[in-house]
Amino acid sequence: MDADRPLLDLNADLGEGYGDWSMGEDAAMLDVVTTANIACGGHAGDPGTMREATRAAAARSVAITAHVAYPDLSGFGRRFLDITPVDLTDLVIVQVGGLQAMAGAEGSAVRGVKPHGALYTALAHHEGQAAAVVQALRELGGELPLVAAPGAVVVELARSAGIDVVLEGFADRAYLADATLMPRSRPGAVLTDPTAVAAQALSIATARGVRAADGTWVDLPARSVCLHGDTPGAVELAHAVRGCLEGAGVRLQAAL
Repeated sequence: MDADRPLLDLNADLGEGYGDWSMGEDAAMLDVVTTANIACGGHAGDPGTMREATRAAAARSVAITAHVAYPDLSGFGRRFLDITPVDLTDLVIVQVGGLQAMAGAEGSAVRGVKPHGALYTALAHHEGQAAAVVQALRELGGELPLVAAPGAVVVELARSAGIDVVLEGFADRAYLADATLMPRSRPGAVLTDPTAVAAQALSIATARGVRAADGTWVDLPARSVCLHGDTPGAVELAHAVRGCLEGAGVRLQAAL
């Protein structure tokens, strides 16, 4: 019976172009994933890119989340910015609001918010910035769920504010023993072997955890698993993951 099968959302970071510059193979990824995290002007994304990505996701009935980030186009949002909570709240509201408008113009809707890069990492431990993001979600109406890492400071802050949280794991990133992602600066931080990436996704789906780089078992109670659209061979990895999950009887369905 379907109710006895594991349920998982497969999401990918997409729409990460800007102007004449493009990244990844969004159309191919959208044929595989169940949720698209669309960049909305912080680390990437301009109005045209946002419209194209939301239109393509809507055409495939793929759920859309706002992939909010620090205002850091040159660093692709992967550098920590010590900005004030007030400024961060406003930045999140503007980014989400812009994507909501574009999705609405394409007959779709934003169904959640997923921070990107260094902001995502900061929300695991930075209480001030975590509170700022939660405040933004409250001011946006309080109905958009937040996608976050298990154990992150922002998780309890959001839940205390009445914001739903979707816990997430990563198929293409190595973990440390404390359940955090290995920094990208370290060798082996990004997984590119299709077999290894598929196995990690399956482990999250069925065993609710992964093996860290040092062999330690890490509990990871995730409802959604992410594949980065800019990982080398992302499309091949996505197909390997989906095939592995479906072959093991995992049901793929958007979490939002």
